[in-house]
Amino acid sequence: MKSVHEHYPANGRVILHLDMNAFYCSVHEAEEPARYKGVPTAVAGSVELRKGIIVTSSYAARKRGVKTGMTVREGMRHCPELVLIKPDFDLYRKYSRGFLSIASQYTPLVERVSIDECYLDITGSKSFGTPLEIAEMIQYRIRTEWSLPCSIGVAPNKLLAKVASDMHKPNGLTVLRIRDVPRVLWNRRCDTLPGIGSKTADKLMRLNITTLGQLAEADESMLRKQFGIIGSWLKQAANGYDYSDVNPVREQNKSIGHTTTLPQDVTEWEDVKRVLLNLADQTGRRLRRHKLIASGIQITIRTPDMKTITRSSTLNAPIESTDDIYREASRVYKHHWRDGKPIRLLGVALHHLTPKQDTALQLDLFDYEEQPKKEALTKVMDSLRDKFGESAVLTAGMLGDDPSALIRNKKIRGTSLQLDEEAFDVDD
Repeated sequence: MKSVHEHYPANGRVILHLDMNAFYCSVHEAEEPARYKGVPTAVAGSVELRKGIIVTSSYAARKRGVKTGMTVREGMRHCPELVLIKPDFDLYRKYSRGFLSIASQYTPLVERVSIDECYLDITGSKSFGTPLEIAEMIQYRIRTEWSLPCSIGVAPNKLLAKVASDMHKPNGLTVLRIRDVPRVLWNRRCDTLPGIGSKTADKLMRLNITTLGQLAEADESMLRKQFGIIGSWLKQAANGYDYSDVNPVREQNKSIGHTTTLPQDVTEWEDVKRVLLNLADQTGRRLRRHKLIASGIQITIRTPDMKTITRSSTLNAPIESTDDIYREASRVYKHHWRDGKPIRLLGVALHHLTPKQDTALQLDLFDYEEQPKKEALTKVMDSLRDKFGESAVLTAGMLGDDPSALIRNKKIRGTSLQLDEEAFDVDD
């Protein structure tokens, strides 16, 4: 009989990828099992209007054809008895902290990827048992202590652990080794591998590389010529190799932003203006809370057919105020989007972030006397909202009945920033 130590590689690593299944819906079922257990449910951003987008659906709903990204109306057409639930991000954060706490008891090397997934390096966790025993214990404890299903991938690296966790859902436990890659992965399309997007896959297809097996055997120098340094990574990944570390240290925020899905198509600038102002307001609040300033801005637009367009701009001087964020977001929007074209989602994100204390702010030649007054007013408004709530001080332009007015409510909003204590992306 093999000892525990013999289940671990002599020189390699053992990585787990823990992926919560249908997380939002599973959380509601865990909170109210009598109401939701086994019921087709969906979390949607605009339940009352029945026009919102489905954020995620339960497995009972998925069996009826309900998918993430569908409109509520489409989902109801597939499943008339579909139960719609308002998002509750405070509740999701509570359960996220719960399963992360369990994971952290088996290794200090836990890398949180989003609200519903993380990587664990358990190479040094032999005292808890074999890799499979540890994975089974974590899965069992999350199921019994938090009533949540999860899938776990066990592999020698992060890439294969992620692939393995996706292979059997819900409640899957899958081991994927390097030697398994040709048999398991090589007949799959290139874009089924994490990190290979549709544009890269399309370019590979034009090179007559349609499967991971073909990519694994492709000439590396040709790939480097076509894709630059990423070409070497493509070949390595197709062969199952990945050398990235599980990093428990949280990096400084690379971007801060918010998106909002609209209950109906928006075409008029007056409506877009209000949405951008609300997004700029909350994005600016979070930027200042982190004591950062931004030298770049990006807007995201999604059309009714789910096509996503992003456009960004580098700024002449760093910004932090809501007014400046709104002005720049509006400028980018008007430059790249034609009035009258329908929009279903809007987002504003700030990038090129630096600590405010380390950055010299450039004062406007014609406005330098007003700048300190504006900054003092912003501080007062932020202080009032910190004390009395996000809706304590609003401008008239922020008021409306679309979801952009609701992102001030942490309980129901989402965000585009993954590594923030307040909210996370979710990928079910």
